[in-house]
Amino acid sequence: MTSPDQAVPAASASVPETPERVAKRRSATRGAFFAEFVDMFDIYLPTVVLTPALVYFSPAHLDPGLAAILTSLVFVTTLIGRPIGAAVFGALADRIGRRRSTIASVSGFGVITLLIALVPGHATIGIASYWLLIALRFLDGICLGGGYTGALPLAMEYSPKHRRGLLGGIILSAFPLAYIVITLIGMACFAIFPLAGAGSPYVEWGWRVPFVLGAVLAGVLALYYVRSVSESEVWEAAEAAKAEGTSQGGSLRPLLAVVTGESGRAFWQVFAMMTGFWLTQNLVTLFLPTTVLRDLVGLPNSQVTVVLLISYVCLVGSYIASGVIGQRIGRRRFFVICGVLIAIVGSVLLALLAGVRGMPFGVVIVVVCAFSVVVTAPWGVVLPYITERFRTDVRASGFGLGFSVSVVIPSFYAFFVAGLSGFLPYAAAAVVLLAVGGLLGAAGAAAGPETRDVDFA
Repeated sequence: MTSPDQAVPAASASVPETPERVAKRRSATRGAFFAEFVDMFDIYLPTVVLTPALVYFSPAHLDPGLAAILTSLVFVTTLIGRPIGAAVFGALADRIGRRRSTIASVSGFGVITLLIALVPGHATIGIASYWLLIALRFLDGICLGGGYTGALPLAMEYSPKHRRGLLGGIILSAFPLAYIVITLIGMACFAIFPLAGAGSPYVEWGWRVPFVLGAVLAGVLALYYVRSVSESEVWEAAEAAKAEGTSQGGSLRPLLAVVTGESGRAFWQVFAMMTGFWLTQNLVTLFLPTTVLRDLVGLPNSQVTVVLLISYVCLVGSYIASGVIGQRIGRRRFFVICGVLIAIVGSVLLALLAGVRGMPFGVVIVVVCAFSVVVTAPWGVVLPYITERFRTDVRASGFGLGFSVSVVIPSFYAFFVAGLSGFLPYAAAAVVLLAVGGLLGAAGAAAGPETRDVDFA
């Protein structure tokens, strides 16, 4: 049997695929897909539906500089909360079980999302309205960071190793699907509830509807885990072995064990790889819609929305395809190839978008779709890979921290672009940063082992 810390996999006996186990795997996979969907749905709520209504929480004549700071805090606090949640709930998932940790975190962000929908405006409680919103988004981020930390490793631990690539791609495809759904809901709310400045129906209460829906989805997800998802048999077996004194896992606390010893080497390798791929991902999800499509290409908001919706539809399929390809050729090889393609092909496509004015709208759609597929290809494979890199007693912590902590440095991508633009044209600086991210991701993957034959059992 091979462990996640061994560079060379070995053959081992597989767990029999009984009808009961197949049913458990399907329930765990559905739960993980739904957890990823609800998590990303909640993440996109402020971006899509709350931004137009932020005037509801602020004074009528707020200084523009202070307004920008308060607006950014709504999003930054969620970002800060996610790694904290991954650490807290990852440790819980390794201590008390993946299922119970998932139920606790999902219930938490369901309640907090509902509380956000009930926050009174500035006219009622003054600037405390804004600080209450920011505090709740921070707590929401903590719980959101725990939602996938238990649910996703649980699904992988039920999956036979030859199907982890496919199932991992399917689960992560919930990310672009969530963006599609929340955007369509936002468009419907804008149409139903007029948005015409402070005092308009949307600003007063229309924005609350998607938050209530998000809370309901979280409640349904928590109930699904309570009634339909079984605890990971791999984790239960590891706990039984630990109780009998036959476990080969470490005795350190999960968080300490993740960053030290053999697991520590896996963590820092995953951290380097994911830092590169988060950097490239941010240039797709954050830099592309605003700076490139709106400012450089000059598209109106309606056309930007259409382009993004079409590209995210493509990503639903490309994530699944990436998972299948990574299973066939190996995760490590797939990441290395993707990193090089991002640095070369992705950079050319970004330079084309940022540097060529007046492209026909149809051409813009094709180029954006191609760019998005190339740059986000690694994400269809990250779920099985990261879970395979850590042993059972620290797997949830390793996955949560490896996935979330690595987002911190790339979140400052705008500062990196601004710094490089002191030596290069602004668009060229973004292209260079994309290439650096792709090569860092490739180098990080090359520094680690192939994992597709790791046997959790």
